[in-house]
Amino acid sequence: MRLDESFPVSLQKQQALRDRITRLGINLSLVEESFTRGGGKGGQKINKTSSLVMLRYAPLDIVVKCQRERQRSLNRFLALRELVDQIEMKVSPATSERLADQGRVKRQKDRRRRRSGD
Repeated sequence: MRLDESFPVSLQKQQALRDRITRLGINLSLVEESFTRGGGKGGQKINKTSSLVMLRYAPLDIVVKCQRERQRSLNRFLALRELVDQIEMKVSPATSERLADQGRVKRQKDRRRRRSGD
């Protein structure tokens, strides 16, 4: 996979993703990328285009699929961002923003459960 393509997102988001990739030391040549037809709602558009992006990072055995948007290039960016999140959660859990968010939500739910008396 290469990052030289311009994604349909802001330059700040692209640069932030590139910075995370270099900080974590992810080798993008090890990321296998494939495109398939998606499923679900969407009718003819979904049935005719291969907009589902599947990324596989073999060293950690992580597979990410993304079909959130209609544009393949945007799905590529979203899938890559999700892949970087998954890698960060495995490699560097202390710096993972996603794990911190999950912990914060868990603490809020525990607090609410204690207050309600369940």
